[in-house]
Amino acid sequence: MPTPESAALAAELRTAMGKLARRVKHEDRIPLGQVAVLGALDRDGAMTTSDLAADQRVRPQSMARAVGLLMEQGHITRRAHPTDKRKSLVELTPAGRAALEAERGRRAGWLAQAIEGELSAAERESLARTVTLLNRLAAR
Repeated sequence: MPTPESAALAAELRTAMGKLARRVKHEDRIPLGQVAVLGALDRDGAMTTSDLAADQRVRPQSMARAVGLLMEQGHITRRAHPTDKRKSLVELTPAGRAALEAERGRRAGWLAQAIEGELSAAERESLARTVTLLNRLAAR
């Protein structure tokens, strides 16, 4: 059972991380769900729509809609599965990779400016140490 101090810190951390995530989302040009699909394809390579749905923890029907929109935008393309001709794989196009990189750049750019504009050098050093701790918690 966590101590009251740890429980309070956890609640404050969740709130702060939620606020920060919502603020970074204001920089988005592509809906978050579509960015997540593009990111998964960038990270893991070509996948079936079903595999994408499982990866993103959404219903296959919802993923099919997202894939359709991304295809209309030219961000992904479909090709035949190499071993199962009943399936197809979706993968990033060069335009999709460029859109994803631009989206990542907008988010990171805003955050980098906020860090430089709001935090002192000592606070930035503290934040850098905190990132290591957050990654450790996330890996648990």
